[in-house]
Amino acid sequence: MSDVDADPADFLETTRLSYDRIAKEYTARHPDGLAANPLDKSLVTAFAELVAANSPAPVADLGSGPGHVAARLHDLGVAVFGVDVSPGMVALAREAHPHLRFHVGSMTALDLPDGTLGGILALYSTIHVPDEQLPVAFAEFHRTLVPGGHVLLAFQSGREGGGTRLTERFGYEIDLPYYWRTPETMGALLGAAGLEVRATVLREPDGEEKRPRAFVLARR
Repeated sequence: MSDVDADPADFLETTRLSYDRIAKEYTARHPDGLAANPLDKSLVTAFAELVAANSPAPVADLGSGPGHVAARLHDLGVAVFGVDVSPGMVALAREAHPHLRFHVGSMTALDLPDGTLGGILALYSTIHVPDEQLPVAFAEFHRTLVPGGHVLLAFQSGREGGGTRLTERFGYEIDLPYYWRTPETMGALLGAAGLEVRATVLREPDGEEKRPRAFVLARR
C-alpha cells in the first residue's frame, strides 16, 4: 500500500479493472456486508422507511457490488436497482439476485432522467471518487432525486487529504485509491449540491475494521 495518488484522471477505469479482477473473491468473502453490524442495518432500514414515506420512486444503490444491500432494500419493500462501475460485479449481482436489476454505470454520470429516484444509497463507493469529482457526483444525486428524496452515504472516516492506494488484494494485482473524509466534509459537499444533511453517525471500528465508519443522511 502507498499514499493515494493525486491524479484522478483515470479513476473510473482503474476502479473498474480492479474490481473486475477481485469480484469473485470479494463476493465470496463479503456476501453480506451488513450482516455483522446491527447499527449499520438499522440505518439502512431507517433510510428505506424514509424513502417509502416520501415517494414510490425507486432507489438507486450506487456501487452495488455483489447486490446484497439492494436485496435487503427489496426485502424491506423498496423498489430498487443497482449500479456499479464493474461489469464483473454486476454479473455476480445478477446471478445472485435474478429478480433485481443491475447495470454498469458511474455515479458521476447517471444515465437517468431528472427527478426519477426516490432515494440514493452509496455505501463505501464514494471512497474511490477523487475530491474534485465528488461535487459532480452530488450534483447528479440532486438532479435525479425527487423532491424530498433521501441520500445515505457510508464511508471510512479519516483526516482530510488522507487515503491509501492498494496495489494488491486477494493475491491479485490492482490499482485502487481510497480517499478518507470526515462527515463534516461530506456534509458540506452535499449541502453545496443542494442536499440538506439530516443526520450523521460516526461509529468506532468493529472486528477487523481499522477505521471509523461514517454515515451521512441527506435530503433534497
